Amino acid sequence: MITLIYDGSFDGLLTAVFEVFEYRYKDVEIVNKERFHQENIFAEIHETITQNDKSERVFNKLEQNIGRSGVHQLLKVFLSEDPELERLILSAVRQSIQHPEANILQNYADNDMLKISKICKSVDRERHRMTAFVRFEKMQDGVFFAKIDPDFDVLPLIRKHFKDRYQDQKWMIYDLRRNYGILYDLEDCEFFYPEEKLDLHQYEQKFHDEEQNYQTLWQRYFTKTNIVERKNLKLHVQHVPKRYWKYLTEKW
Repeated sequence: MITLIYDGSFDGLLTAVFEVFEYRYKDVEIVNKERFHQENIFAEIHETITQNDKSERVFNKLEQNIGRSGVHQLLKVFLSEDPELERLILSAVRQSIQHPEANILQNYADNDMLKISKICKSVDRERHRMTAFVRFEKMQDGVFFAKIDPDFDVLPLIRKHFKDRYQDQKWMIYDLRRNYGILYDLEDCEFFYPEEKLDLHQYEQKFHDEEQNYQTLWQRYFTKTNIVERKNLKLHVQHVPKRYWKYLTEKW
C-alpha cells in the first residue's frame, strides 16, 4: 500500500489524484496530512506537493467527462469532510476516465457512486438550513454578524446566496467549528481566516444597543404568541432541528 499525503486543500487532493495516474499507483490511499497517523513503519509514504498545473489538468478532465454539475458534486463530497472523501473522489476520477461516455455519478449500482449521491443530498440539506436559519446581529461598528456551526463545511456553498441577498449592508458569517468566515464590505465578499478562535464573550460585549433591544422585544413576542395548548414539539423539531435553535433569537 502506498500512502499519498496532501495538504488538505482541494487543489492538493487533485494533485495527489494526478500523481496516482502519473506514477501508476494501483494499491494506494490518499490521506489529509492532518489526519495521517503512520501505523506501519514499513509503509511507503509519498508526500504530495500541491501543484496548480496538475490539479487543473485533473479538474479540466473531470469537467470534460462528468460536466460542471458532476464536478460540483465532487466539491460537495470534499466539503462534507467525510472520512472517505479522498477514496470516493479518486474512485469517481478513475471511473470517469474508464467510462468517459457514461454519466458515472448516476450509476447507483456502484457503492461509491451511491455514497457520493447520499453525501451530496446531506450537504445540500445543510446548505439550505444555513440559508434559512442564519441570524445576523448588529454590532457597534454597524456590521451585521452571524455565527454558525454546520455539520459540513458549507460556507463556500452559501456565500453567493448571502452576497446576492444582502448587498446593501456590511456583514460577516463566521464558522465556529472551522474558525473561518466570510466578510462582505459592500464591494468585495471574501473569506477570512483569523489566527485565533472567536471569543464569544468579547463578541457579545460588542452588540449594538439596537440589537440588544431588538432581541428583548423578539423574545417577548415569541413568548406571547406561543400557545401552549397548540404546542407540537415533534413537528417543530422536524422542521427546525434543535441543533439549529442556537441561531434563532426566539430560542435563547
